Amino acid sequence: MNFLRNLLAAIIGCLIAFGIMFVMFLVLAALIGRGEDTVVVKNNSVLEIQLQTPISDYVGMDDSNPFAGLFSVKQGLDDILHAIRVAKDDNKIKGISLNNNVLMAGLSQTKAIRDALIEFEGSGKFIYAYGDFYTQKDYYLASVAKEIFLNPVGALEFKGLSTEVLFFKDLQEKTGVKMEVIRHGKYKSAVEPFLANEMSDANRTQIKELLDALWDSMLTNISDSRNISIENLNHIADTLGTRTPKYAALSGLIDDVIFFDEYESKIKEALAIEDDMDINYVGISDYINTASKIKINSGKGKIAVIYAQGEIWYGEGGSDVIGQGIINDALKKAREDDDVKAIVLRVNSPGGSALASDIIWREIEITKQSKPVVVSMGDVAASGGYYIAAGADKIFAEPTTITGSIGVFGTVPNISELAKNMGVNAEQVGTNQNSVEYSLFEPMNDNFRNNVLEGIEATYETFLDRVAQGRGISIAQADSLAQGRVWSGVDALRLGLVDELGGLDEAIAEAAKMVNLDNYSVRKLPKYKSDFEKFMEDMGGASAKSKETFIQKEIGLEAYSILKELKSAMENKGIQARMPFTLNIK
Repeated sequence: MNFLRNLLAAIIGCLIAFGIMFVMFLVLAALIGRGEDTVVVKNNSVLEIQLQTPISDYVGMDDSNPFAGLFSVKQGLDDILHAIRVAKDDNKIKGISLNNNVLMAGLSQTKAIRDALIEFEGSGKFIYAYGDFYTQKDYYLASVAKEIFLNPVGALEFKGLSTEVLFFKDLQEKTGVKMEVIRHGKYKSAVEPFLANEMSDANRTQIKELLDALWDSMLTNISDSRNISIENLNHIADTLGTRTPKYAALSGLIDDVIFFDEYESKIKEALAIEDDMDINYVGISDYINTASKIKINSGKGKIAVIYAQGEIWYGEGGSDVIGQGIINDALKKAREDDDVKAIVLRVNSPGGSALASDIIWREIEITKQSKPVVVSMGDVAASGGYYIAAGADKIFAEPTTITGSIGVFGTVPNISELAKNMGVNAEQVGTNQNSVEYSLFEPMNDNFRNNVLEGIEATYETFLDRVAQGRGISIAQADSLAQGRVWSGVDALRLGLVDELGGLDEAIAEAAKMVNLDNYSVRKLPKYKSDFEKFMEDMGGASAKSKETFIQKEIGLEAYSILKELKSAMENKGIQARMPFTLNIK
C-alpha cells in the first residue's frame, strides 16, 4: 500500500513539475519574442488599423514589468490614440487603411478614435476604408475616410439604434426563485425586469430619448464627414437604403463597390507606386509598440490620469472592476507626488456598490483640497459612476456618454416558493426580535423590508447631497434630475450635470490650464498585474473562464445572457447605485 501511495505521489509530482516547466518555457519564448516587438517602419508605409479585440480605456500594464501584456487579448484606447497621433507626424507613414474592423468598443471610445483619425487626415495624409461588411459602429468609424469601399457581396448595416431588455417575472413564478426588490425613484428600472413582464412607460420613454440622442450625435458626425444631410441619413435608415452593396453606393454612404485587390490598387495609386509592388503595411498592434517609445507631451510638471473602469464593487478592485482600494491608492499616490500638479479621473462605469462609491467620493474630496480634480466620462458614467464624478472641480462628457441614473436600489434573492415546491422547510431560532434578519427560505417580512428601505432612502438622500454639493444646486434641483433617469452627454450638459462636452484630451488640457501648465507629461494610474501574473496567482481563473465559454457554447448566447444577468443580480451585495438596465445598443 505504501509503495502504491509513494508511486502515485511521484507520478503526480512529475506531472506538476512538467506542467511548471512547460509554462516557464512558454513564458521564456514570449519574453524572447517581446524583445523583437519594435518593428522597423519603412518609407512610404501605410498604417493598417484592424481593431478586432476588446478595447478598454486603459490596459494599465507597467512597461518595466517583463510580463506586461503577456497573453493579453485587450487593446488600450489610450495606446491606440497615441499611435495614431504619432503616425500623424511620422514622415514614413503616408496614410491609414481601415480594414475590416469588427469593433468591440463603446460609442464614446469609437468617437475618440474617430476624432484622432480626423486629426491625422488634417495633416494632409490619406485615410481609406474597406469592409467585407460594416456594422453601424464600424461604419461610424469608417465614415471619416476620404473614400469608403465595400465588397461586392458584402453588407452595410444602417438602420438606427435599438436595444432589448429582458424581463423575468414569469420565470420567477415558474421556478419559485425570485428577487425581492426595494427601490427608490420612478425611473429606477434596474429592477423592473424582476417586477413586471413588460416595460413601463417611464422606462420606455427614457430609453427612447437616450437612443435618439446617441443616434443624433452619430448622424451629426457622419453628416459632416460624408456631406449628407441628417434628414437624408434618417431616410436611408428608415428605408434600409444600404441593404445591398449597390444600394449602399447609390445612397452615398460608400464611394464604390470593389474587390480587395482593387482597393489595394487605389492605395498604391495614393502612394505613387507601381501596381506590381507590395504595400508596406504596418499593423496597429506593432505600431503601438513603436509609438510607445515616442512622447508627445513632455515637461517636469505632470497631469495624473487615473482610470476607473468597470462595475463598482466593495474591495480592492482591478483592471475590470472599480474598487475603493485600488482607486483610492492611486488618488493618494497622485496627491502625494510633488511633480503631479492636477488629476484627471477617467470614469467608465455603470455603477455598483453605493458604499464603495461614497468611499471613493470622499477620497476625491480630500484630494481636491491640494490639487484640482477633473473628470472625463467615457462610454458610461452612470449611477455609482456619476456618484464618484459628481464632486470633481470640472466634468467633461462625450456627446455619446451615458450618464446620470442618480438613484439606488436593493435586490435580495428568495427561494421560499422553490423550497416549498421541493418539500424543504427551514426553521429559525434566534435570541432577539431581529436576530434572524432574513432567510432565503422564508418570504421577506415587512420589518426587514422597511429596514432595507430606510437604508435605501438614506443612501439616496446622501447621493442627492453629493450631487447638489458638487454641482452647486439645491437638493430639490438634484432630485428633479435624479429618480434614476439616464441622460446622454448632450442632455447632461443642458441640464448642468456636466460642464463641457469633450474627450480625455480636453479634460487633460483643462486640468493643465487650471494649474497654469504649458508643458507637461502624463502619468497613468493605477498599474495592474499582467494577465499572466493573475493566472499564476489563481490557476482556477483559466478553468473558470473555460467553463464560461463551454456553457455559452452549449446553451447559446441568448440563454447565456439571461443566465449571466440573473447571476449578476444574485451577487449584488448591499445597496446598489447602478445603471438602471443592461444596455446592449445595436
